[in-house]
Amino acid sequence: MRRETTCCFTGHRPNKLPWGDNESDSRCVDLKTRLTQALEEAYQDGYRHFLSGMALGCDLYFCEAVLELRERHEGVTVEAAVPCEEQCARWRERDRNRYFALLEQCDYETHVQHRYTPGCMQRRDRYMVDHAQRLIAAYDGRTLGGTMYTLTYALRQRLETVILDI
Repeated sequence: MRRETTCCFTGHRPNKLPWGDNESDSRCVDLKTRLTQALEEAYQDGYRHFLSGMALGCDLYFCEAVLELRERHEGVTVEAAVPCEEQCARWRERDRNRYFALLEQCDYETHVQHRYTPGCMQRRDRYMVDHAQRLIAAYDGRTLGGTMYTLTYALRQRLETVILDI
């Protein structure tokens, strides 16, 4: 995949979202609509390959939205950038089922490393940024956490950024 046509994503997990894991909340529905619009714009701008970190919350929303984009347009590919093999080991069963169902639909699966270590999530985030030209971020302005880390790294690497306010 060429970096010039690759778009990656960062966003918060349910514990940092105002609606938690209630995806029927109008704020979540609105975010998903804006995410779909941002992906459509990315496609119109020539992006064809999309990287998702596959974490709970916004990453999974992104993966689902890209899979829907792939149904509407030719040439779209989805890559799951997984930080470690046991990423979902401690998740609830319903979340693991959703994760594995999405993983099966991805065109590519990249495991950044085999085992969990402190820092493997950031390594995954750097992998995505280093292989992309655009970052879409679902971000609430927090100055700490993985989303801020990825956004800051992307800005230092001069990626185009699209911020969807939460």
